[in-house]
Amino acid sequence: MNIDPPKTTLQLRSLVKRSSELELSLVEAPLAPPAANEVIVRVEAAPMNPSDLGLLFGAADLRTARVSGTPSRPVVTADIAPAAMASMAGRLEASMAVGNEGAGVVVGAGSSAEAQALLGKTVAMLGGAMYTQYRCIPVDQCMLLPDGVTPAQGASSFVNPLTALGMVETMRLEGHRALVHTAAASNLGQMLNRICIQEDIGLVNIVRKQAQEDLLRAQGAVHVCNASLPSFTQDLTQALVATGATLAFDATGGGKLSGQILSGMEAALSQTATVYSRYGSTTHKQVYIYGGLDRAPTEFARSFGMAWGMGGWLLFTFLQKIGPDAVRALKARVASEITTTFASRYTREISMTQALSLDEIHVYARHATGEKYLLKPNA
Repeated sequence: MNIDPPKTTLQLRSLVKRSSELELSLVEAPLAPPAANEVIVRVEAAPMNPSDLGLLFGAADLRTARVSGTPSRPVVTADIAPAAMASMAGRLEASMAVGNEGAGVVVGAGSSAEAQALLGKTVAMLGGAMYTQYRCIPVDQCMLLPDGVTPAQGASSFVNPLTALGMVETMRLEGHRALVHTAAASNLGQMLNRICIQEDIGLVNIVRKQAQEDLLRAQGAVHVCNASLPSFTQDLTQALVATGATLAFDATGGGKLSGQILSGMEAALSQTATVYSRYGSTTHKQVYIYGGLDRAPTEFARSFGMAWGMGGWLLFTFLQKIGPDAVRALKARVASEITTTFASRYTREISMTQALSLDEIHVYARHATGEKYLLKPNA
């Protein structure tokens, strides 16, 4: 029996105005009754992933952010530089709901047996617009969480776990045998480290702080390279020799790191080369940029021969490529290991009004490794 969900839901919205301003606000939006194969979920937890923050803040200069409105309905406004407005053309004057994933309790259901079976259950969801108190969503975009798993534990059941698994599957599909990963002390990086340990896959973890290196080594990581050390280039090359990694996933995107990784791969391969070639190693070296933690231009010096590639990697494109049966298998693994292999940790839990506090924004907007926030829409 349905628990009579409300007719409206409070949502966190992001709007880019023609006046070159970003506006963040809380909007009371209509909540339609569920169709036959839909459910209504009371959203209890939603992670604030870098991809979510990219949509939330757009190209705004948060140093200009100011707050108006009321304590219960704050409005944050920030300026967008004229040069950055071109990248915002596709979303001008369109109020956008934010939040790729979340988790909560099903409080309403359509008439189908699949929907009715979820009533009262705790589910994780992937489908956007999760920074809201209630979400109407198709059943096939939900994942039933095991008994005893809380919404907070299941909130990050999709983006990070499936990305980590997707990296390993991409490695296999493309014929590589080991991986390199940047921003490796993140929740995603820790998941990938646990997977690689379980499956005996060589993994080179790249971090920027000693505390991050210590964290990963305490979790069993063998190869951890600190990019802030003078010995980074040498340490990276040695780790690449040891693992034979020729595939990397770079979360930073900007700066010189992707090029440094390709150069390190070439240097590692040259140590075992038996024949010199002015074109470098014939072994293909690949870096996929899957994030944008560094918004600077991507820079590299071509010191890695001719057998190389640098491109983008997106989780949703990968999932479409492997097909629904493979996706179901990955989701089943995530559900069964959500409190172990795919466990997430958060530094702070905040309400939607707190999410529009300038003090909180200036922390969670930094995308800093180890400072991930969890949004509690019904707090």
